[in-house]
Amino acid sequence: MNILVIGATGGSGRAVCDALLERGHRVTALARRASSLPAQPDLERVDGDATRASVLDAVIPGHDAIVVTLGISEPPLRVRLRGARGTRDDVRSKGTAEIVAAARRAGVHRLVVQSSYGVGDTRSLLRLIDRILFALLIRPQIIDSEIQEGVLRGSELDWTIVQPVYLTDEDSTEHFTSIDGTIRRNKVARRGVAHVHADLVEGAGSVRETVSVSG
Repeated sequence: MNILVIGATGGSGRAVCDALLERGHRVTALARRASSLPAQPDLERVDGDATRASVLDAVIPGHDAIVVTLGISEPPLRVRLRGARGTRDDVRSKGTAEIVAAARRAGVHRLVVQSSYGVGDTRSLLRLIDRILFALLIRPQIIDSEIQEGVLRGSELDWTIVQPVYLTDEDSTEHFTSIDGTIRRNKVARRGVAHVHADLVEGAGSVRETVSVSG
């Protein structure tokens, strides 16, 4: 398959690219500094802003599916106090809205988007400590993710929302998934979540569903 990964230079995006390449897919990595990724066979690196329609219209055609891992990789406390320096605060919702529109124009229907556990229907399942941390540290990002998910749910595309719990950089592909919000642990390695993304673009399941991912 020919897969486009948008937000490819963040920790999650890099892991998704690696997982897809390991499975023999052709991957296009789109990010503002995608050329900073190591060159690999079957990996095309495209520098560009995912919130710009012209960039998306140029890169999306010809792909079988799109994986979106947009987010703000800067320290959460600094972002909460001062705002993001290098990324627009609404990158998730703005980017996803533009991606949905461009995918529609290009006739690409499969879209797998990473959000966060605790957004939407899983909000009521959060532990008290998590609710406090969300409110204090990442409330703006959570609000933006809520808007992002609303954009997807209002579209006719074959979307799936992936909601991982706290992400780690552990060297593990272990993961547990559910569509009812059940989790096994409160953290999961990015590599494990990446394989969930890969499973979803390869299969036909979980269309218009939210998949929770834990370790």
